[in-house]
Amino acid sequence: MVVGNFFVFGAQIAAEAEGVPFAFLVSNILSFKGSGTPPLGPGLKPARGPLGRVRDAGLNRLMARLFDKGLDRLNEVRRENGAAPVSSVLESFERADRLLLMTSRSFEYETFSPPPNVRLVGPRLDDPAWAGEWTPPAGDDPLVLVGMSSTFMDHADVLQRATTALGDLPVRGLVTTGPAIPVDAIDAPSNVTVVERAPHSEVLRHASAVLTHAGHGTVIKSLAAGVPVVAVPLGRDQLDNAARVAHHGAGLRLKPNASSEAIARAVRRVLDEPSYRANAERLASAIAAETADDRAVEELEELANHSRSPAPTAV
Repeated sequence: MVVGNFFVFGAQIAAEAEGVPFAFLVSNILSFKGSGTPPLGPGLKPARGPLGRVRDAGLNRLMARLFDKGLDRLNEVRRENGAAPVSSVLESFERADRLLLMTSRSFEYETFSPPPNVRLVGPRLDDPAWAGEWTPPAGDDPLVLVGMSSTFMDHADVLQRATTALGDLPVRGLVTTGPAIPVDAIDAPSNVTVVERAPHSEVLRHASAVLTHAGHGTVIKSLAAGVPVVAVPLGRDQLDNAARVAHHGAGLRLKPNASSEAIARAVRRVLDEPSYRANAERLASAIAAETADDRAVEELEELANHSRSPAPTAV
């Protein structure tokens, strides 16, 4: 069996050519044509009625065209390795024996109906090895964790606005800048501690709210801990994660240019209104049930016990 990260088409081609089972690992949410969820990118809600279906069809065609700029090269490599060409780059995902989505079914829209080769296997909740250790700041005020991207997204300004917002609230703030933003680039008020790194899974045991760019890892860890989220999405899959947070009532979604005052109001709201905590805890219970067993390992073990015929030879 061969297991590859999402978009590693070379490994898939080699597996197909040798008749070896292949699985993609996907560490975030994903949309599929006809799966009952909107195309990824804009952070849309599920389509309703004829106009919604037209919207999704148009966006899916646009997405396919963007990926198909590499179709000729992909098929050239497929032919060189004795594998039949594909009609679209995105068809590669349909050809995988398994596509394992490492996210929570409870986090998805209720309408989500993925293709037969897709399995939702639950999120991975462990911290990265570089997370280090952490000591809770002194005091009894609610702890608010700020976790933005661990890679550079030109987000120093929004990180500063988030830090400033916490200075206007009766909270203990912990801001983790990650490797992309220097700690000394952030001007912090007295009730906010700024560090480069901290083990979020440990911090979340003490946290009352999380303020984040809505990367999948931070969002799903927060919800798994039953902590409501204020999402300030910056790009990538973050608008779609933020849309799901708002859909499930487990937090609020703001625009990336939200002022410090708007951020402070949102944080205060998720702290003061119990429905956000209740909905986050509801999702936490579902995630705990999903991760009680390692479904990803179970799927891979089952796949490894099955063989497949070699791919059709290109003509």
